[in-house]
Amino acid sequence: MRFKLIMALVDDNHTNTIVDAARDAGATGCTIITSARGEGLTPEKSFMGLDLSGQRDLLLFLVAEQKSREILEHIALAGKFNEEHGAGIAFQINIEDAVGLKTQLNTLFHEIEGEI
Repeated sequence: MRFKLIMALVDDNHTNTIVDAARDAGATGCTIITSARGEGLTPEKSFMGLDLSGQRDLLLFLVAEQKSREILEHIALAGKFNEEHGAGIAFQINIEDAVGLKTQLNTLFHEIEGEI
């Protein structure tokens, strides 16, 4: 089975919404790294040296290749990435190999059996 890693950098207020959307689209789990920091095209404003930007979370989804685009699109819609400035970004990369998925493989095979 081939996998993709979807990485999403999002405002921490939207993390649960995005995780729920990814699960609805077929993601079987998520790793959340909190308190990430990022900067877009224009730096965030600060007040007397204090950063005024909200906290960001890094969401990692290891998903079946056949479901990856659908999950990515659901994440973008839930996070309003194309509608709101600074809402977040998500991308996917190929995974050459993975271990430790024994408990999730039955679910993954069942979800994509018609697509293989």
